[in-house]
Amino acid sequence: MADRDILVKVRNLYLEGRSDETWIPIINGASFDLRRGEVLGLIGESGAGKSTLGLAAMGFTRDGVRITSGKVLFDGVDLINASAAVKRELLGRRIAYVAQSAAASFNPAHKLIDQHTEAPVQHRVSSRIDSERDAMELYEKLRLPDPEHIGFRYPHQVSGGQLQRAMTAMAMSCRPDLIIFDEPTTALDVTTQIEVLASIRDIVSQFDTAAIYITHDLAVVAQMADRIKVMLKGDEVEESDTRTMLASPTQDYTKSLWAVRSFQRPQKPPPPAGAVPVVSVKNVTAAYGRVKVLHDITFDIHAGRTVAVVGESGSGKSTAARVITGLLPPLEGVVEFEGEPMPGDYRKRTKMQLRQAQMIYQMADTALNPRKTIGEIIGRPVEFYMGLKGQEKRERVKELLREIELEPDQFIDRLPSELSGGQKQRVGIARALAAEPKFIICDEVTSALDQLVAEGILRLLAKLQDELGLSYMFITHDLATVRSIADEVVVMKDGRVVEQGPKTEMFRPPHHPYTDLLLSSVPEMDPDWLTNLLAERGVDNIGDAAVGNM
Repeated sequence: MADRDILVKVRNLYLEGRSDETWIPIINGASFDLRRGEVLGLIGESGAGKSTLGLAAMGFTRDGVRITSGKVLFDGVDLINASAAVKRELLGRRIAYVAQSAAASFNPAHKLIDQHTEAPVQHRVSSRIDSERDAMELYEKLRLPDPEHIGFRYPHQVSGGQLQRAMTAMAMSCRPDLIIFDEPTTALDVTTQIEVLASIRDIVSQFDTAAIYITHDLAVVAQMADRIKVMLKGDEVEESDTRTMLASPTQDYTKSLWAVRSFQRPQKPPPPAGAVPVVSVKNVTAAYGRVKVLHDITFDIHAGRTVAVVGESGSGKSTAARVITGLLPPLEGVVEFEGEPMPGDYRKRTKMQLRQAQMIYQMADTALNPRKTIGEIIGRPVEFYMGLKGQEKRERVKELLREIELEPDQFIDRLPSELSGGQKQRVGIARALAAEPKFIICDEVTSALDQLVAEGILRLLAKLQDELGLSYMFITHDLATVRSIADEVVVMKDGRVVEQGPKTEMFRPPHHPYTDLLLSSVPEMDPDWLTNLLAERGVDNIGDAAVGNM
């Protein structure tokens, strides 16, 4: 291709980040070209600089980050030295960004459709009426439910996976020349992920859009990228076309990324006959308002064991967790703890009952109070449940930090913004442990983490389970995680349990048709996997996948 086809040129780019009163390097001389219609995949572990480099390609830096040297040219425009007016004209219209955490990125006070139409109206791309109509078409293309009406909901009224798809639609609203996708499918189940990936590929192809696809999922980047750039601690490790990179990486670090997820917990023997479960969900039906979302579900979680609850977005996994914790009282059925019925409403439970069931949340970014130090965040449940104060409380917080393998003196007085994603998730684990529970609900706790960090979190959870005798309910859409850590598997769809049993049996045919669909939807490290899968499912072209023909 000729140079005129190059949309983005990045040359010798250096960035620094502020730490206390000093500046430390975070990108060390990155360079690349991006052509129209081409997708560049950026991969590497947490802290590699992937998101920072992706944002810099837009001429943007977060607070506390600065570009010290180098060039970023977008269609001939120098984005580093461009005026604010030039950047305002480009950003949103010709350059768009899809953030990793849609929940933290949408304005909670405005409906989705109002936020979607803002850019096309302000940039004079289309009228409000036309942009609303286009939004509904994009919602349908991204297989959002009830596409004609879902835009008139507020962000808190849709699931995380639906919110992520709404953000992808919003980025596409002006049909930009460049889109930065920053981990856009981490909140999605495998079946929805296929449809979103297929839709993104279709949009990029149809509109000749260039894209930078940032991800920690190597199988996903294999489906999306024409070329892959590997990064480590701000340094470029290597770059080549996708097939070459997958077949024969040259650097040891890249080879180590290809080899992750070696951790596999051995299958534990079944619990003794007559053993009383730590948590027992019995014939539970639950609703939001008049809409029933759980239908007569039953499953047990025994002491020292991990039950993985899997299913697509909207299947009822998180709702089941809300019922167990008392946040959503059931219409019918009961939740028992060690054989004793628990009040359906958490406000009617004793402090001892509240202690025994704790949660670790999916998005540590939104689960940790940004204004509180790590010591204060972990210290609050220590004081509430254990009654410790002053120096006793601080020493207990230090013990908990050691349990999650963080050096107490280095982390206890930091704010969450000063921690990496993996470190913040460890703090979430420590906060749950502070109550000294017997049972912990892990809600997609590794989905936002790169594979190396995620494996470390899984190993930590397994170690804590062995040392403390914990029982886990592990909500996840990542079947690789299920293989790594689960003892039993519960498969949910449309608020019902469709299949359950020991892990070894669940991964061995024959399966329930829905379980088979989940298993066949796990991406593989083959650039042709998605194309072949769509063909097997009778999809003639990529776009068909997004309108529900799969």
